[in-house]
Amino acid sequence: MKLRLARPDVAHLMFRVFDRSVHPELISACTAAVIEQPAYSAVLRICDAGHAVTFKHQADTLCEITSTAQHPLPQQKQIYSRRLRGHRQETINLAGGRVLYHVSFQLERLDPDVFMHYHEELLNDSRRSLVAHQFRSTNRFAPPPLSFLHVEQQQRSLLIHAFHTFPGNCAVVKTQSLFEIV
Repeated sequence: MKLRLARPDVAHLMFRVFDRSVHPELISACTAAVIEQPAYSAVLRICDAGHAVTFKHQADTLCEITSTAQHPLPQQKQIYSRRLRGHRQETINLAGGRVLYHVSFQLERLDPDVFMHYHEELLNDSRRSLVAHQFRSTNRFAPPPLSFLHVEQQQRSLLIHAFHTFPGNCAVVKTQSLFEIV
């Protein structure tokens, strides 16, 4: 495991979706968790720029990754790629209609005082999450960056709320991903 001292600048963040798994060596994870349900499985990872989720249902695999634009990821079977800016929602029908994927992501820049208060609230929320990681801070006046994934599991669906703080930018990245087996 590599020690991460700081997060990348939020101006370089990308949200990507693949209709395949991405080799774990391409995703430098700080922490991870595995979810097993009869109809699906998922691997959740927290990375320096955000997170990676690999969702599997039968022979179908979907992988969502938040990373920097410069991060080397394969182009093959990449079905969605957008800069993380503002707010965006998408719905993608996958696996011949067997899996519906809904995602909403948002980059929110805050005033420094508001960011500090919100970061404290998120830190408290992270204690109840399935996967959480607090990075080492490079600035003694700013809180350490934080990432966590809150998960809601059902028999045929998986809902993931992800939160990532970027103190150097006074920014928070929020995503909500719903994987539904139709």
